[in-house]
Amino acid sequence: MPVPFEALIPLGLITGFFGVSGLLFQKLKVSVNEGQPPRYGNDRWDRVMMDRDYRLTGTQRGQAHKETAPAGFSTNSAWDLEKEHL
Repeated sequence: MPVPFEALIPLGLITGFFGVSGLLFQKLKVSVNEGQPPRYGNDRWDRVMMDRDYRLTGTQRGQAHKETAPAGFSTNSAWDLEKEHL
């Protein structure tokens, strides 16, 4: 028994909406990561380096090419509060 042509219209709409939403979600992920693929399986070292890169450049995915840090890098430490142990 053939498929009625009326069933193809909703099938096309559902497929189209899923395709468009998947494409928009992918573009959103790429734009959030500044055009780079998303990072998976980050360990502590990767997170520390991402924090350092953020403090150097102001972006999560940016990396600095200069051999010296900017003047404000020494005062914007990752350690918010350090308790002295006496």
